[in-house]
Amino acid sequence: MNKDILDYLRAITAEEQAILCGRESIDRELYMQGQGNTINSRKLLDAGKLITIRPNTRFIHFPEHTHDYVEVVYMCAGETVHIVNGKRIHLRQGELLFLNQSATHEVCRAKEEDVAVNFIVLPDFFASSLSVVGEEETPLRRFLVDCLCGQNDGPGYLHFRVAGVTPIQNLVENLLWTLIRETPNKRKVSQMTMALLFLQLLGHTETLVTGDQDEAAVLKLLRYVESDYVSGSLTEAAELFHYDLSWLSREIKRKTGKTYTQIVQERRLAQAAFLLKNTNRNVADISIAVGYENISYFHRIFTAAFGRSPKHYRDES
Repeated sequence: MNKDILDYLRAITAEEQAILCGRESIDRELYMQGQGNTINSRKLLDAGKLITIRPNTRFIHFPEHTHDYVEVVYMCAGETVHIVNGKRIHLRQGELLFLNQSATHEVCRAKEEDVAVNFIVLPDFFASSLSVVGEEETPLRRFLVDCLCGQNDGPGYLHFRVAGVTPIQNLVENLLWTLIRETPNKRKVSQMTMALLFLQLLGHTETLVTGDQDEAAVLKLLRYVESDYVSGSLTEAAELFHYDLSWLSREIKRKTGKTYTQIVQERRLAQAAFLLKNTNRNVADISIAVGYENISYFHRIFTAAFGRSPKHYRDES
């Protein structure tokens, strides 16, 4: 990480200095209003802002709380332990932790060399990113929808072990640089950088960790669809991952609201749309390439999904 950024985040804050001088609990006035345990965005964000950053408070245990905003924790150096919805998460250097508004969050005491930064983000900041992640059912898309709608259908958090993914590290550093420095068009640049970060995360779903076993099963299935959407089957996936076929089918529907067939069709049609936009392959070839040997059927479902035929879709792109 850029030394100037790391030095900025590593500096002892006034809050941390008070803790080092003997304060034995967090200062609730910095975070909360009234007697509740919800951290209030108005305490941390200036009026009119949708995103800001603050270093993670070290030297003290931060007790269980929720947020009325979305929090993204990035581990700049060292490591921290977080307890989210009762699950213990070990966050190491270079990793990302996304928390929605309903997640219960507790942070164990960190040492001086354990430098983390918290992105405090109002849900509206992510509105432009939703179109970037597309319509395919993925854990990241469901997380964003839950955040924007204030729902709690998913696990409440996403933990990405992306320390070894250079493009993601660069994007996080760019985002930090933009927010620390008074760069022109800060909000637009930050939103575009976050959208690019989501695109990179979508390409590295193998780094996503979840402690929910049912969620893990669905995540494995979604990864399977990503790689085998042309010829794969639910039966094959169940055998591959040693799950009961009926249970897996029900769990997919319960977690995503869609059947396996619907998820595969969305993935195939998304790939077809990509090929129509970015290649000169004819429609029949594309239909077969994404798994539809019946060209008429492909035309029908593509038109139903996109509101225009494959040819018109290509012409208008």
